[in-house]
Amino acid sequence: MNDEVRAAIHDQIEHELSAAYLYIAMSAHFDVEALEGFAHWMRLQAQEELGHAMRFFDYLLERGQPVLLQAIAAPPSKFGSALEIAEMALKHEQKVTEQINRIYALAAKHADFATQVQLQWFLSEQVEEENSAETLVERLRMAGDNRAALLILDREVAARSSAEQQFPSHG
Repeated sequence: MNDEVRAAIHDQIEHELSAAYLYIAMSAHFDVEALEGFAHWMRLQAQEELGHAMRFFDYLLERGQPVLLQAIAAPPSKFGSALEIAEMALKHEQKVTEQINRIYALAAKHADFATQVQLQWFLSEQVEEENSAETLVERLRMAGDNRAALLILDREVAARSSAEQQFPSHG
């Protein structure tokens, strides 16, 4: 494996673990705000991000590559409204998509076809992740300042089960 591709994957492991940490912090915020459904949704996001990190981790090991874990910065401890948090999550998912695209471009540049195949799963996953976060943002915008609507949405997102996206596709 090319050193540049391997370094980018090491960076992505750190990004995925940082994302998990961020979603855990968001979950804690929602718990304090008595919005258990949103807390649950963010906790499941954290689990997914951890799973993504481990998928990259395992991929490096399968390729006989060393795994170099990096330090993870502390996430914010203060957050704004549910809408602001959802917008932050969406921006974060868009950033992750950019990072995956960058690794894919590096793998293509170095004719690393195995990594390109591995990244196909992540590219598809990011479409789902962005769609889920975008839908959450849009529903929170619809709710506006209506606390009753926020509580209904909180109950709706509480029903999310692990490894499934909360909102159905637009098909």
